[in-house]
Amino acid sequence: MSEAGLVVVTGADGFIGRALVAHFAGAGRPFRAVVRQHPGAPGPGPGSCAVSDLATMPDAELDRLVTGASAIVHLAGRAHVLNETAGDSSAAYASANVVATARFARAAVRAGVQRFVFASTVKVNGEASAPGRSFRPGDPPNPCDEYARSKQVAEQELAAICNGTAMAPIVLRLPLVYGPGVKGNFAALLDEVARGRRLPLGAIRNRRSVLYVGNLVEAIDAALDVPAPPSGTHFVADANSIAVPDLVTALGDALGVPARLIGVPVWLLELGGRLSGRRALVQRLVGTLEVDASSFMTATGWRPRRPLDEGLAATTAWWRLRHAI
Repeated sequence: MSEAGLVVVTGADGFIGRALVAHFAGAGRPFRAVVRQHPGAPGPGPGSCAVSDLATMPDAELDRLVTGASAIVHLAGRAHVLNETAGDSSAAYASANVVATARFARAAVRAGVQRFVFASTVKVNGEASAPGRSFRPGDPPNPCDEYARSKQVAEQELAAICNGTAMAPIVLRLPLVYGPGVKGNFAALLDEVARGRRLPLGAIRNRRSVLYVGNLVEAIDAALDVPAPPSGTHFVADANSIAVPDLVTALGDALGVPARLIGVPVWLLELGGRLSGRRALVQRLVGTLEVDASSFMTATGWRPRRPLDEGLAATTAWWRLRHAI
């Protein structure tokens, strides 16, 4: 099947993927949604293609997935795992994030695809930026865990595969993405605020870049539509960064419950993180991590239209429906 402007979306059943294909459907953009078929799971919905494993499936099946496409948005991969259960996590990240990306990119080149948008992570640059100095695309990478290292290698593989071909590699390094369906640490924080738990975060003085999924899907639109493809690496983020205590307060306002913040000194939080084996989590809460999205805005004309309060309102409305509140 071939259709003008067809976009193949991998990971279409994930948090970002669901938002993106819903956005494409509403805008009338033709797409092919690629989802992972799990044993015992129901079949894919209309317009979806269920696959086994992009890292191991035959080339002929990969070629069928990309036939007729003008662009790829590659969201599939192994995300940062909070509670690791894989026996060999390094191999698991390499397979899902490096091998699968490289094989899909090669199939896209064979099919004559013009653009390949790859969802990467700010963690390729590190876990913290210097106060007042946001990460920029040209900064040296500093991945600190297996997830970030696998994403960096996947970026390198994509660039090498596209080199000398007609396919433009567009790497978007994303900060924390939030919105309806969010998972991970943001969902856990939302649960804590909604339940009126006391949170020892009131003394933190940092800045964190975040990204509402509604802004992200419009950024992907821009990467696909701008006449000159924005090849290379870019950051995408909401217009303003925010301190963690302010984010907690804003979540409380959106939920209509008071945020209960306690001003525990940062040094004490860090000590508790080391003693409890949760040092990395605490560092993400107390550290500054800002990105500079100006290169992407210059290349595409995209601007993050939706402010934090709009994104949090949509996120908390989803949370209420999920919890029947």
